[in-house]
Amino acid sequence: MRKKNAAIIFIFITVLIDVIGIGIVIPIVPALIKDLTGGTTSQASQYALWLVLLYSVMQFLFSPIIGGLSDQYGRRKILLITLLGFAADSLFQALAPTIGWLFLGRTISGILGASFSTANAYIADISPAEKRSQNFGMLGAAFGLGFIIGPSIGGILGSYGPRVPFYASAILSLINWIYGYFVLPESLAPENRRKFDFKRANPLGSLKNLKRYPMVLSLVASLFLVYIASYAPQATWSFFTMEKFGWNEMQIGLSLSFVGLMIAIVQGGLIRIIIPKIGQTKALFLGLTINILGQAAFAFASEGWMMYAIMVPFALSGLTNPAFQGLISNEVQANEQGELQGALTSVVALASIIGQPLMLWMFGKFTAPNAPVYFPGAPFMTGSILCIISLVITYKLISRKKSV
Repeated sequence: MRKKNAAIIFIFITVLIDVIGIGIVIPIVPALIKDLTGGTTSQASQYALWLVLLYSVMQFLFSPIIGGLSDQYGRRKILLITLLGFAADSLFQALAPTIGWLFLGRTISGILGASFSTANAYIADISPAEKRSQNFGMLGAAFGLGFIIGPSIGGILGSYGPRVPFYASAILSLINWIYGYFVLPESLAPENRRKFDFKRANPLGSLKNLKRYPMVLSLVASLFLVYIASYAPQATWSFFTMEKFGWNEMQIGLSLSFVGLMIAIVQGGLIRIIIPKIGQTKALFLGLTINILGQAAFAFASEGWMMYAIMVPFALSGLTNPAFQGLISNEVQANEQGELQGALTSVVALASIIGQPLMLWMFGKFTAPNAPVYFPGAPFMTGSILCIISLVITYKLISRKKSV
């Protein structure tokens, strides 16, 4: 039990540091791009959009490969390799002499960032079925904390130069690798391993392979809609609050820190209380319902303080993802958890590729001078509708399973 707790703590720290490593560079990316290209802020934003999409595409392509490799060689080995690689890549980006080198660095980051699938598989390995959702929630808490800590540190270190946060990210990853090398045990027993097969270890192949589990494939499709919906607040929060309430950068930054805090409280604490009490299925439906109502409320918020007030209950929509993951993971064999989590990480990346441009396009379309209707909250309403569809699909799936 003590070893399992130490392993969970390490995985939590691993994901936390990975997310801090991603978040730490967010505030300085515009300055670094301008430094490398000599362009304007507007031009830098276009480079940034392509960097984000490139990162997501790499995660989409490589998550099943990393997950499949962990099914053959074990979680510990793959995690340690990716951590060391992430440290080297952060240093590489810190030293990038041209924008082309920065793009290459972000390509490598996207590939190594696919280790999230291995972290999820590790949690699935060491968690009993009834506790998987709570432990997946711990990873959600790591994301929340990472996006509180990362941008804050990045903003401070960025004042010393746009490359400094990359050095900090490299140091953090190296420290985590050293800690993992001496502390992290292997979670995947030899009898639960299986040989790597590229036919399965690719985004389409890994999802196609899930056809053997119709319930899983349908739940993944439903979860995909929720992931796309999540980009309504993620992609447009800054634009929406600036347009609707005239917020400045500091107000936006404070609000995002509050969002991260709420996510961390729910994912790290309340999930471990709520899910065992009401069960995975009820927690899933509760999370989806709050997501639907919360996104609609954001869409029609008329005062800035309402964004804070809505965010408090809306944070409970964070029940959705770990409950989904718990239900899906429980349907799959122990020797397929790495491949499953790789497929799920690819789904997240694909949702990012689709969701971010979609929500930004919706915002631009309905705030433009020639908009058919002026409605800055259009992305949030789109997210709410997607969650309604997900709720209907999931309800039918679970009802059908119970009746069998």
